[in-house]
Amino acid sequence: MSSSKSRIRVEQSAKRVRAYLGGQVVADTVRPTLVWESPYYPTYYIPLEDVRAELVPDGPGRRSPSRGDATAFTVKADGAQAPGAALRYEQSPIEELRDLVRLDWDAMDAWFEEDEQVFVHPRDPYHRIDVLASSRHVRIEVDGVTVAESGSPHLLFETGLPVRYYLPKTHVRMDLLEPSDTVTGCPYKGEAEYWSVRTGGQVHEDLVWSYRHPLPESQKIAGLVCFYDEKVDVFVDGVRQERPKTKF
Repeated sequence: MSSSKSRIRVEQSAKRVRAYLGGQVVADTVRPTLVWESPYYPTYYIPLEDVRAELVPDGPGRRSPSRGDATAFTVKADGAQAPGAALRYEQSPIEELRDLVRLDWDAMDAWFEEDEQVFVHPRDPYHRIDVLASSRHVRIEVDGVTVAESGSPHLLFETGLPVRYYLPKTHVRMDLLEPSDTVTGCPYKGEAEYWSVRTGGQVHEDLVWSYRHPLPESQKIAGLVCFYDEKVDVFVDGVRQERPKTKF
């Protein structure tokens, strides 16, 4: 179901989805609903009868222009509790949502699709990643200084994002990189570690990242290094690329 009036998309999924809190299964369903509350990724809504935890009313939840008024609930499971972590839109103008429960992703300890743990947010069934070995010549400059140059990059094509150039560390000026405490997660690639770049006495924060142990669908980028094209100058086969405009 999708319309300009509702501004969100609703779609049934065939995956078994489980959510854990305090070591207990608080939801287990083979009838999850994917709801695109934002254009970037979906959220799981669970049928009420497939929620095993106790839901204690907290009062009115946040109002959504598309989904209507919500009631908030504390999720309780054998001593563990997550205040306000469940929402119900019982009078929603979107009929498919009325008997469903939205569990806050971050408030749960873990989520599983079938028997594989999923991180950050549900996987979008329309989101694809292709990692291709290439012989294009890629050069990265920061403030006019070449910090990486390779004739054997791996190009990562991801739905909705610009192509990313992943380079071997041996082709990167690692002496210009400073480890960062920043760590991010991606449901398609895994957990990334970051570096800042120091050039001309200036530190450019978190310009570089790498996936040491990527998820199976992204194994080809293991240990390779990537730069934010939005913040550096990228030359491909000698041609300077236009900096993309993204949420990053």
